[in-house]
Amino acid sequence: MSNQHTLMLFNLLPVGTNISTWWNFGSMLLTCLTLQITTGFFLAIHYTADTNLAFSSTIHITRDIPYGWIMQNTHAIGASLFFICIYIHIARGLYYGSYLNKNVWLSGTILLMTLMATAFFGYVLPWGQMSFWAATVITNLLTSVPYLGTTLTTWLWGGFSINNPTLTRFFALHFILPFMIISMSSIHIMLLHTEGSSNPLGTNSDIDKIPFHPYHSHKDIMMLTIMITLLLTIMSFSPNIFNDPENFSKANPLVTPQHIKPEWYFLFAYGILRSIPNKLGGTLALILSVTILLSMPFTHTSYLRSSTFRPLMQIMFWTLTTTFILITWTATKPVEPPFIMIGQITSTLYFLFFITNPFLGWLENQITNPC
Repeated sequence: MSNQHTLMLFNLLPVGTNISTWWNFGSMLLTCLTLQITTGFFLAIHYTADTNLAFSSTIHITRDIPYGWIMQNTHAIGASLFFICIYIHIARGLYYGSYLNKNVWLSGTILLMTLMATAFFGYVLPWGQMSFWAATVITNLLTSVPYLGTTLTTWLWGGFSINNPTLTRFFALHFILPFMIISMSSIHIMLLHTEGSSNPLGTNSDIDKIPFHPYHSHKDIMMLTIMITLLLTIMSFSPNIFNDPENFSKANPLVTPQHIKPEWYFLFAYGILRSIPNKLGGTLALILSVTILLSMPFTHTSYLRSSTFRPLMQIMFWTLTTTFILITWTATKPVEPPFIMIGQITSTLYFLFFITNPFLGWLENQITNPC
């Protein structure tokens, strides 16, 4: 009876026969989330949310707690692997037209914004030099909001500067938001199984589906094995590869780092922010750099779903990918020529992809079906 129930469960998850390895990143993200929550809980029971003790408590976890260095490094490196998988997952959705599963795409984009907020709050918690100043720069953007900016900033800080109340707020939010992420991930998965997965050809998979197990579960196991191996390799041989050297010093409000920048997975948004000289304009562009993903299901005009058969869309997609990498690289450089101009050009190209999407679809329709 047990085997029958198991077989029925897997048959409830039919998927297309032709989905590729790019579809395995969803299960990898679920594994990353489980890993982050598990290690995060361990770190939370040893962490002290106090400006005088936060930095030393982080060192205490790494040096004095048995296996604390494993939990600390797994959590820090796991965050970077999490975002690598997220960006690949989104890129696959853009390339193969997965955004036409409207409810799945919209819930995933909202989930992305929640994850980015959670990661930002977590980055501040070690109370290192770069953490403090990155938080100062980003939270100061709220002051650009007309009329309410100063009030919102004071409320978020818990005072008139970033201090103990701010750290307590960020720790509380970083601890609470993962529970929201679990709920939102559950909704995202339920919507996925309701609407079904897309496939590389962009065709309807209903006519040719197979059980998830064993045909695709084995692919998941292989990709998860590769990811865990990569995590353990980085943790063992180069655990600080994603860390900024400035963050190994305790936060000092009186000493400003030469070049303030957030973690690498926020650099594309930060690069767009600093490419606009107007503070309010830069803030709006930063927010729009992520929320513009919500527009994709509504701006698709092509008769074809997947970019597999859309050569013009392929050119635009790889231009977007190159632009994303260039913005990230530019954001690590000082705000001076020629990096200012490069940032402005790449930021324009980034938004141009989303703006031209409906016109590109219409043009392709005219080429393939001029009548």
